Amino acid sequence: MKKTGNFDLQDFLPYVLAQAAEDSSLGFQVVYKERYGLLRTEWRVLFHLGRYGEMSASEICNRSRIHKTKVSRAVKGLEQHRFLSREASQSDRRQEILSLTRDGEAAYEYLCNAARQYDARLAALFTPEEDEVLRRCLKKLARL
Repeated sequence: MKKTGNFDLQDFLPYVLAQAAEDSSLGFQVVYKERYGLLRTEWRVLFHLGRYGEMSASEICNRSRIHKTKVSRAVKGLEQHRFLSREASQSDRRQEILSLTRDGEAAYEYLCNAARQYDARLAALFTPEEDEVLRRCLKKLARL
């Protein structure tokens, strides 16, 4: 097969971003998986409920950009861990309002502290200026 051009996948921005995201996510996964047995989508749903309070699964989908099937599975998993409760919506009986239980709130608090520490370790790889530019650039890309 003939090579076309000098394209280097290792220098392709979407590939580099995906690699960096995966590697940095796996580093934090150790914390929530070992401590609570949570999956990636479960901790993301937990964090949304902890940060924003009670909401429906569809609101979580919109905020987190996670597909509704994955959110549904995560809700079931969090319910099995007794981190989440469901209540029928007063305005729409087809919809459920999700909220954290006391155990869920405790897990959220623990994981927030662990996330802050992990974030600081990642930030320490850069100068303060590099860290600020990196975060600003990533946020700009996330708005595409």
